[in-house]
Amino acid sequence: MAEDYGYFVVKRKAVPEVLLKVVEAKRLLESEKAMTVQEATAMVGISRSSFYKYKEDIFPFHDTARGKTITFVLQMDDIPGVLSHVLKTIAEYNANILTIHQTIPINGMASLTLSVDVLPTTKNVTDMISNIEDLDGIHYVKILARE
Repeated sequence: MAEDYGYFVVKRKAVPEVLLKVVEAKRLLESEKAMTVQEATAMVGISRSSFYKYKEDIFPFHDTARGKTITFVLQMDDIPGVLSHVLKTIAEYNANILTIHQTIPINGMASLTLSVDVLPTTKNVTDMISNIEDLDGIHYVKILARE
């Protein structure tokens, strides 16, 4: 029997379009660019029933990340300076590193597991992770948990 996980973290490209439109409709309502659910759903091109069906089940990752701990793992080249650039990026986004564990490099690659405290002053977490993914020597970044 499959385990009931409750929550998943997926990249935007894996999310069905209807769910992205629900997020956009919610944003329109919060920003008061749409005054009613009818207006917001019409603006994004979904039905009200779709909005109500999913509105409590999807939200942008960064909206609720502050005050949380995010644990992620990344695969990186064993080249001097790569880890330093990762840590510098986290510092530039005003996040606080709680734990850090790097494996012994094998075949020129190492895995790094980081737990990061997202503070009220931390900038957009999604952008931070994207910037880490784009660093030279980083092969992938995966979010393991958000608490």
